[in-house]
Amino acid sequence: MKVGSPKEIKNQEYRVGLTPAGAKELVDNGHDVIIETMAGDAIGFSDEAYVTAGASIAATADDVFEFADLIVKVKEPQPVEIEKLQPKHTLFTYLHLAPDPVQSRGLMKSGAICIAYETVTDRQGKLPLLVPMSEVAGRLGTQVGAQLLQINNGGPGILLGGVTGTSTAKVTVIGGGIAGTNAAMMAIGLGADVTVLDRSTERLRELHAILDGRAKLRFSTSSSVSEAVRDSDLVIGSVLIPGASAPKIVSAEDIKAMRAGSVVVDIAIDQGGCFETSKPTSHKEPTYIVDGVTHYCVTNMPALAARTATEALSNVTLPFALQLANKGTDKALADNPFLAEGLNVKAGKITHPEVIRSLNFSE
Repeated sequence: MKVGSPKEIKNQEYRVGLTPAGAKELVDNGHDVIIETMAGDAIGFSDEAYVTAGASIAATADDVFEFADLIVKVKEPQPVEIEKLQPKHTLFTYLHLAPDPVQSRGLMKSGAICIAYETVTDRQGKLPLLVPMSEVAGRLGTQVGAQLLQINNGGPGILLGGVTGTSTAKVTVIGGGIAGTNAAMMAIGLGADVTVLDRSTERLRELHAILDGRAKLRFSTSSSVSEAVRDSDLVIGSVLIPGASAPKIVSAEDIKAMRAGSVVVDIAIDQGGCFETSKPTSHKEPTYIVDGVTHYCVTNMPALAARTATEALSNVTLPFALQLANKGTDKALADNPFLAEGLNVKAGKITHPEVIRSLNFSE
């Protein structure tokens, strides 16, 4: 199969769909690989490294899309990329279609087969291609939040862990999944007073062991969320319903009741966000203020750690890319029901049930 990876063009997105090691695996399996020039240059993956791996270098994204049958990316295709998609293409990337009807209609019109990383499952019903980016985003959520609490960044000048004789910052994490757990671990490591809310009592028991009893664990209700949020210096939202738009867990009234200078970080923004006051931002302009509260809602947060994120993502996506290339898309989807869960668009139609429900259209 002809496999291509274009340079990502989303604002300050430096990740790349294939590492040189990943390209070599595909080449060793008999496939032709083409990479857009400088696709990985910003994170130390030079064109020469890809050539050494056996890949070809394309001068433009047009050349990649024209050559390749399987397109391996990181982020959802931008409008100019959607225009390049054809019925011959299989697109394998993060899509996050539920809150994005414009992208959805564009992909439907293209006729391409579109497989979303974020809805591929495993035998336990988990989301293996979302895990590494959730780990990165969770850890960055705390890191970014801590910086935004600094006075030079518009915050009230609070150190998460405080020092002797002072109070520690109060950090609330909403959602105890992979992202939330990693956010909590980072906040605990920095010495903050951490509360984690989740709607699964089983998960709360697991978190008690994972976090070694160092966080307050509360069952998530509207009342418990409101109470915790209003008393927090930093709130990290990491709520996820696979394939669907994120529920609005934190109300505008709760945001208004927070202390001036407090910070909220919405890791769920790719799926529409879990704060009523959330709206997508970019790395160029990452924050905005509502009722004195700083909001950080960057839709490609892991790009801040692009090298780490690319390597972690490639570790989990490459085996599936090999299946698609080795067997062809149709047979790979038929043989692997977990990969088939990633199918979001085919033959001009949305195919994933949760995406259909969220978008409220099927054609």
